[in-house]
Amino acid sequence: MVAEKRSFSQAEQAELQRKFGARVNFNYNERILYDHDVGALPSLIKPLVGDTTPAGIVQPENEEELIWLFKWARNKKVPLTPRASASSGYGGVLPVLGGLVIDLSRFNKIIAHDEKSQTVTVQGGVVWKDLEYYLSFYGLAPRMVPTSAPASTVGGWVAQEGSGIGSYKYGWFKENVVSVRAVLANGEVRTFTGKDLDLIFGTMGTIGVITEVTLKVKHLKDTHVIAANFQSAKDLQNFILDLGKSGLDIWHVGFINPTAAELKNQLPPKIHHGHEEKGPVLPKGFITIVAFEDSNIAGKIESLAAKNGGEILPAEITKHEWEQRYNPMKVKRIGPSLVPAEVVIPKNRLSEVFNEFERLISLPLVVEGTVVGDSEIVLLGFIPHDERKFSFNFAYSLSLTVLKTAKKFGGRSYAAGLYLANEAPAVYGERLQKIKELKAKVDPDGLFNPLKLEGKGIINTVMSLANTFEGVARWFGNKAKPDLGEKFAAKNGIPGNVAWYAYACAQCGYCRNVCTLYDGRGWESASPRGKWSFIRKVIEGKAKFDQKMVDTFLLCTTCEKCDFVCQLDLPIEPSWGVLRGDLVMEKGYMTFPAFEMMAASLQKDINIWAGFREDRDKWVPDDLKGKIKDQAEIAYFAGCTASYVENDIAIASARLLDAAGIEFTYLGKDEACCGIPMLVSGRWDVFQEIVKHNITEAKKRGVKTVVTSCPACWLSWHDLYPEWAKKLGLEYDIEAKHYSQVLEEKIKSGELKFTHEVNARVTFHDSCHIGRAGGVYEPPRELIKAVPGVEFVEMEHNRENALCCGSVLTRIGESHPTSDKLGGKRVNEAVKVNADMLIALCPCCQFQLRVAADKNNIDMPVVDLAAFAAKGLGIELPNPTPYALELWAVFEKMIALMTPEGFAQVMKALFPQMFKAMPGYMVAMMKVMRAIPGGLSLMKPMMPKMMPMLMPMVMPKVLPDMLREVEKRIPMPDYMKRQMPNLMPVVMDRLMPKMLPDVAKLVTDDMISYIKTSL
Repeated sequence: MVAEKRSFSQAEQAELQRKFGARVNFNYNERILYDHDVGALPSLIKPLVGDTTPAGIVQPENEEELIWLFKWARNKKVPLTPRASASSGYGGVLPVLGGLVIDLSRFNKIIAHDEKSQTVTVQGGVVWKDLEYYLSFYGLAPRMVPTSAPASTVGGWVAQEGSGIGSYKYGWFKENVVSVRAVLANGEVRTFTGKDLDLIFGTMGTIGVITEVTLKVKHLKDTHVIAANFQSAKDLQNFILDLGKSGLDIWHVGFINPTAAELKNQLPPKIHHGHEEKGPVLPKGFITIVAFEDSNIAGKIESLAAKNGGEILPAEITKHEWEQRYNPMKVKRIGPSLVPAEVVIPKNRLSEVFNEFERLISLPLVVEGTVVGDSEIVLLGFIPHDERKFSFNFAYSLSLTVLKTAKKFGGRSYAAGLYLANEAPAVYGERLQKIKELKAKVDPDGLFNPLKLEGKGIINTVMSLANTFEGVARWFGNKAKPDLGEKFAAKNGIPGNVAWYAYACAQCGYCRNVCTLYDGRGWESASPRGKWSFIRKVIEGKAKFDQKMVDTFLLCTTCEKCDFVCQLDLPIEPSWGVLRGDLVMEKGYMTFPAFEMMAASLQKDINIWAGFREDRDKWVPDDLKGKIKDQAEIAYFAGCTASYVENDIAIASARLLDAAGIEFTYLGKDEACCGIPMLVSGRWDVFQEIVKHNITEAKKRGVKTVVTSCPACWLSWHDLYPEWAKKLGLEYDIEAKHYSQVLEEKIKSGELKFTHEVNARVTFHDSCHIGRAGGVYEPPRELIKAVPGVEFVEMEHNRENALCCGSVLTRIGESHPTSDKLGGKRVNEAVKVNADMLIALCPCCQFQLRVAADKNNIDMPVVDLAAFAAKGLGIELPNPTPYALELWAVFEKMIALMTPEGFAQVMKALFPQMFKAMPGYMVAMMKVMRAIPGGLSLMKPMMPKMMPMLMPMVMPKVLPDMLREVEKRIPMPDYMKRQMPNLMPVVMDRLMPKMLPDVAKLVTDDMISYIKTSL
């Protein structure tokens, strides 16, 4: 048997890095996120499985790289574990012997489809939801999809085998596959077809990696759904049997048991920015979903349901339950863990199986059933529990009771794998021996996904014993009653609600595939799933936050796409918000240095652009100054970027409000930043001061409604200020609107009419902070369409599905390659629809999109919504793009300077001044050490320890020299140069204590050299 491989030598790492570059990862905090799947093991079983942390992760992009990797692994005797989305729970992706995890997420291309033969060929890493979306453009659809379709892959389903939504008509997945192409363990590339598919299906990556799959598809038709409730399993069984006898063309039949319905009613509501979204109350019973394409058979289905005692459920429940078809693990929210049990039974034994469950299992058993073909039903069972409690070990034994019950009535386990290898003969049947023979031929060393076919000896023995003593284990299991419901308590420094959600997270991966940061980075740690997993490791003492992981949390773009797809409705983005303040303010980690410059500017001049406060209102046109009221119920809030950088936004917004006959006031020089940059940076101390300031200034002017240009400003006034005002004990009764909402009303009333044609084909970028966060999608579009001559086209991803631009967070935190990639991807969508310009309403989105277009050499003008609409009034404003790019060039260099490497370079240039500023006795001591043979070598380890003591004494004296050195490196505008003497000391005070250890490492050798040669 192949030996464990827990680490790689430097030479081995270098070899892999030469081949795969940034697509191989050896970082510990990354590797630990690839040590599990969706399953939660009891504490007594985990030691039997052993350490499942890989020694590295690699992301190949093509078959040639796989062949090279397999050869390398054979020569080095390195275990390999293929991993797609890790959306199963049978241990198939666990690297039980360490080695390399092969992350197949880059095999995500759809190769071709054939409408005539109704087939599609895809790479193995294609996610089912993405395939479904692609096929819809051609009037096609998958015949069937797994219930994990938002995350699971086509190749993963081949590797695991199974049934899903559509299995009533189309049976098991294998019956719908034409061919499978794989790179086998010996480097052979082989295509499996016909009977040979038996050799690859369900093999869990033990004989090679699936690279392509050709599968059958169907014509896309409207799906009609009927939901019925049955009071007994016998009635449900008779209904299913009658459906089979009827010969009706039904696509899918699924159901949940009464316990599932009861517990779903107990789930917390989804809360989005303070608004509760709760589904309908479900009746207790076997709620059954029947999906079909021919609406003419609806009456016959309902008649069969009524005949068997079924109650047809209202449309609201039917719609809700159909929309929940991809969320089978929803009850995990109140566990926060699940005991899983998945079996296959004959459909004519359904009633007996459920009667036996009721007799033998007293814990709440949630069951979701799927009817497969003519004769079988798959039951996916869960018992909500808490893996953190010892009693979870006993409750877990009830999964064997479920399996034993299924076998008693002619059923079997749904899958085998690491934990249930003893069930392999029943799962695979006659083909098991042939698979083992192929495995021995292509992988004689057993490197590929070790122990997944044959199991691990100790686990097999324990499972055999547990089956033998199932009755005893069941007695203990039924005594292990769960205490269901959310319970928040801080754990190991993690805030209570975040700690609970970390364990509740299903690890399904739905969030990973929509996460903006994951799209930019491609590593598990970037995804919400990965972050929840990391938090669990921290709670369990298996990991610690470091600055790199803190940066990863801070880099979340706040796009909220994860919140829309989480099957448990966890408040993901708000939880990262909690951690931002906790990590930076409470635990003292460093935020992104650029935010410290913004904070210093805010505290001095209430803006983030290092501008002077007296310049904030310079954008206001002379002819509007007399129209802006000192007191008014409506205030226009321009925001920092519109006031200091992209003036066209503020000017156009104000002119449009004026043209619409709206009287408004303006905070002018008293207007402060909305504060969101401080909130997302973790500088909550500064944010709360801004909240107080802006609310006070608005109230002075009698403001009842704040109208904003910037979506972040809108979100602040609309959602964040009310929340923080309550925390701070402030009265708050101010409404917030975006100018597009106000102008839409005026356009509809006829009070605002555009007079000039703008002949252009345009598209629109939905900003996350007012789109997904606020649901404001149509007013901006109505404003665009009201301008004469406009041809409006949508980008592929729009409204709630719109791509995030990458946000300023990635722009200042990880410009290359992450921010450039994300922004470029969005701009390219505008290119694909042949737009003349990309319109956006967010100043920061515009800034990011302009920079990204420039960095990616994409010729696509980015135009502000208000500036565009102003053209419809004959108002032309200067293009702010050149100035925005000029300012970014400054900030990019400033960001590079405010790093350990940047500060080290400045410090090296200041050695003469620094040593001159040191106390005389210290310089004398250094000279003495220089004179002693080997003295400087003895002194070298002391230098990093001396620097925290030296810097506070030295920096004030060398500040003028440092500022001159900064000016050499950064060509700043004049106003910014004048600000630096005030801002830089504040920034240094915040950053240097956190950065000094890293800076010291970078300057020590040069400092010793300077002492030796120049002091």
